[in-house]
Amino acid sequence: MIPGDSAPSTLEQDHEALLQFLYMAPVGLAQLSRDGNIVLINPLCAQLLMPLSKQGDLSNLFEVLKPVAPDLAHRARIFAPLHGKVCDAMHIQTHGGTSSHDAQILSLTLLKLDADRLMAVLDDVTQSVKRDRELRHSQSWIHSISSGIFDVSYALMSLDDQGIVQGWNVGIRNLTGFEAEATIGRSYANFYPEGGMLGHRALERLREADQTGWNLEEGWLRRSNGERYWGSCLIAPVETVTAVSGTKCTYSLVIRDISDRRESDEALRRSVWSDHLTGLANRRAFFDAASTAAQRRTRTGEPITIVLFDADHFKAVNDTHGHAAGDAVLRHLAAGLSVTFTPTDVVARFGGEEFVVLLTGNSLAEAKATADRFRSHIAASPVTVDGVQVLCTVSAGVATSTDGACGIDELLRKADIALYAAKAAGRDRVAVWDDALEQQGRASVGGVLP
Repeated sequence: MIPGDSAPSTLEQDHEALLQFLYMAPVGLAQLSRDGNIVLINPLCAQLLMPLSKQGDLSNLFEVLKPVAPDLAHRARIFAPLHGKVCDAMHIQTHGGTSSHDAQILSLTLLKLDADRLMAVLDDVTQSVKRDRELRHSQSWIHSISSGIFDVSYALMSLDDQGIVQGWNVGIRNLTGFEAEATIGRSYANFYPEGGMLGHRALERLREADQTGWNLEEGWLRRSNGERYWGSCLIAPVETVTAVSGTKCTYSLVIRDISDRRESDEALRRSVWSDHLTGLANRRAFFDAASTAAQRRTRTGEPITIVLFDADHFKAVNDTHGHAAGDAVLRHLAAGLSVTFTPTDVVARFGGEEFVVLLTGNSLAEAKATADRFRSHIAASPVTVDGVQVLCTVSAGVATSTDGACGIDELLRKADIALYAAKAAGRDRVAVWDDALEQQGRASVGGVLP
């Protein structure tokens, strides 16, 4: 210090200590205005956000996260308390490759400090989520076996390599009501409601068990009297040796009645896998389902089709009628998508006013026809908000793996090119990707028209 200068004030020292803390913090930290504008950000937070930003712009957190957390601004806007957690450890999945294994999962906690300030805490939890998933799979397997020794809501049986039940025991009767003559020699799909487990899907689960060591799914099952219950169905491969054929692969099937857990499990599923505003699957759920579909296509050749929808002139809706009307339009689109597509299709909100549908086993013509039916329905069904009718149309782009694309990222890219073509051609229409659109897409890089 130069003689004659005064010592740094306590306030200056505290400020310097705070800056040092922010710089060295092991998590990403950012202070925001109530509109999401970033006032202060530490290096780790900037590093985590940079892959999501457009041209390195980190000026507004809501805009940066809009493609992966489209309802974040809405949550902050409707959060009424003067301070508290707007969201707590919300998982955000980015996508960087051809499967969900390449994705990065971020944990976001958004705090409201006062009427004008927000604080974002961001952390990379990719590895911990992966370890947790593996642990839960292991625990499910151990729990299903161990609890079955004493639990009447449990049934264990063996399957051959075609999914045919090989034996019967009293546990099957106790859980399902099926006697031996209705069990032995039949596919395990018999334990599902009609249409709940198609024959090809029953075999696919066996192949998935071969690859991963087990296959575990939850869903509606049925008893012999037609009553439905919520159950878990675990399949594990078992090698057996016979004198005639030598080594042969059979399977153990464990069924449990978990109806009492369904409500809490469903609430957890909604919080992790659902979009907060629309109730549809979120981006994370879409990529998880898409990864499974891509792996299945590698084995079976089953086609995958992706349809991207985007609301036309959505910014004008917000500017003219307000954000509440914009939210109503998004919920209206989500409801229309849910009734237009089947329960086996994956319908998700992809970001902002963009939605995506994943179809497996459908022809390109079928996918296009369904997309066009939804487009026509929306064009003819205005949304009424506070007595005012709000007109909305949608544009769509369709791409299928039968065109040679197999990876999900490639299908999304082609569907996005087709969507851009639909917008450029006048909106309120469905376009299908082809080689001609590919050339146009290369010449018009820069995103979808509003």
